[in-house]
Amino acid sequence: MANRDGGSSSLGTLLAGALIGAAGLGWWLLSEAERRREQHRTNRSLRINRLSWNEDDPIGLGASARSVPDTELQDKVHELNQAIAEVRRQLESLSTQS
Repeated sequence: MANRDGGSSSLGTLLAGALIGAAGLGWWLLSEAERRREQHRTNRSLRINRLSWNEDDPIGLGASARSVPDTELQDKVHELNQAIAEVRRQLESLSTQS
């Protein structure tokens, strides 16, 4: 009879291990499915953002940046170019003094 009790406890352990393994596999499969769904959502959002991006708004600033008149932008570019030229002159004068 002692041998039979040992066999049934081994069978119980085997069944418990199988159930735990099946539960772990099920949990892993569900988490992988959720991860893939989230990745799909992220990729879809990126594709939608790329599709909504257009040439009129090359850096994605929206309508607020496009409302600035071209003359103001040209003035800013001119000011920046003057500042760059001034820095260049200063650097050249420093290099000639050395």
